[in-house]
Amino acid sequence: MRKPIPYIEILRKLSRAGVQNSPPVNRRTGDISDMQTLQERVDFLMGVVNKPTRPATNMLFFVMYDIESDKVRYHIAKYLERKGCTRIQRSIFLADLDKKVYDLIKSDLEEVQSLYDNHDSIIVCPVSTDQLKAMKIIGEDISIDIITHSRNTLFF
Repeated sequence: MRKPIPYIEILRKLSRAGVQNSPPVNRRTGDISDMQTLQERVDFLMGVVNKPTRPATNMLFFVMYDIESDKVRYHIAKYLERKGCTRIQRSIFLADLDKKVYDLIKSDLEEVQSLYDNHDSIIVCPVSTDQLKAMKIIGEDISIDIITHSRNTLFF
C-alpha cells in the first residue's frame, strides 16, 4: 500500500505547478452539499459548550479564511476536516483539539501561506466556552439564546 502524501507536500507540488493565477478548475470546489445542516452544526457547538469536562491539553479554536484560489481553498478545507475540525460555515471551522494538533495546524497553514504569492488571509483564533455561549446566530430561524440557556428574562 502506498504511503499517503503529507498535506504540505501536496501544496508544495501545487505551488511548483503554478497554482497562482491559474484558471478555475472544471469542477465546483466550494461544494458544501455534504455540509451538516444548521441544526446539526448548532448541536455540535452546544456539545462543546455543555461538555462537563474537556481534556486539559485541548484548545478550542476557530479557523477562518479568505482564499482566492479554488485549489488551495479546497485542499485547506479537506485538511482541516481530516485534522478533526468541524465546518461551521463555508470558510469557518471550529475545533476542540489537543494543543499539539492546534500548533501543527497553525504551522501548516503558515507554511501554505508562504508557498505562493497571494492576497489571502487565514485566521486561527482561540476561544473560550464562555465566548461560544455568548454567540448569536443572525438570519436563521433558530433562537440560539434558548438553546444555550443564556436568555435572561426580567419580570416586573
